[in-house]
Amino acid sequence: MGFFDFFSKEKKKETLDKGLERSKQGIFSKIARVIAGKSEIDDDVLDELEEVFLTSDVGVETTLKILDRIQERVKRDKYVGTSELNNMLCEEITEMLAENDNESSGEDFTVPAAHKPHVIMVVGVNGVGKTTTIGKLAYQFKAAGNKVMLGAADTFRAAAVEQLDVWGERAGVPVVKQKLGADPAAVAFDTLSSAKANDVDVVIIDTAGRLHNKKGLMDELTKIRNVMQKVVPDAPHEVLLVLDGSTGQNAFEQARQFVAATKVNELAVTKLDGTAKGGVVIGISDQFKIPVKYIGLGEGIADLQVFHKKEFVESLFGNK
Repeated sequence: MGFFDFFSKEKKKETLDKGLERSKQGIFSKIARVIAGKSEIDDDVLDELEEVFLTSDVGVETTLKILDRIQERVKRDKYVGTSELNNMLCEEITEMLAENDNESSGEDFTVPAAHKPHVIMVVGVNGVGKTTTIGKLAYQFKAAGNKVMLGAADTFRAAAVEQLDVWGERAGVPVVKQKLGADPAAVAFDTLSSAKANDVDVVIIDTAGRLHNKKGLMDELTKIRNVMQKVVPDAPHEVLLVLDGSTGQNAFEQARQFVAATKVNELAVTKLDGTAKGGVVIGISDQFKIPVKYIGLGEGIADLQVFHKKEFVESLFGNK
């Protein structure tokens, strides 16, 4: 690893630690209170640990799964002191999250050579940071040396196209758009056609984000997929669901609705820097068996990171 690679890695870690500060303070301080005065991991510790995870928006099923893994670990290793609990939690949760990896769970903002253009369709309800995430993705992909194009297929919300335009300018990438109320599938078709003609590496398609219980929206997403495949037969290569981490349990319901309606294969969890609900990342990834690929840790255009399980969990639990 060269000096600049090391510096970049350290900078990302610093951003991660800072972004998760509120969540870390909540979870780490609660665990510290649980084990205060205790020398071993007994039933009382496990009961209190359950409350810590439930109040940190990890979710019931995932909490029980974590506790089962800890109990098995204690049995297997015979005597385990409370001083080892943090390390044990980091190892078990990281291993649990790794079970949800898929072939597109990359380490950085490179794209598969087999896909050109590599097509990402972004879905999610209004207000979760969907368009902002697209702009940050465009910036990161371009910074990694890719030629990027955006498609403004959210044609129902007056400010959506203008907002994407602003982010396109910030990232220095073109935006394909039509007038307000235009057919979203037609915008997607035009975007992919233009991308092929201009030798673009990455295409990111914005989609409408009306309420997740609107059947019409889900039908529209299916139509967009079908039309894109007329241009790029295996598109979209990624269907990225953007969730607002600060909403806690409501993010679970949004994920449930979108996963049931369209083929989501990756998650982006935003706004983690302003919340103590960072545990939702663990719960959502585990419950829906879909990997978290990106996390949003601030307002800046570079404040979107590829999700690294080990680093995230270690930061969340205060481990170095």
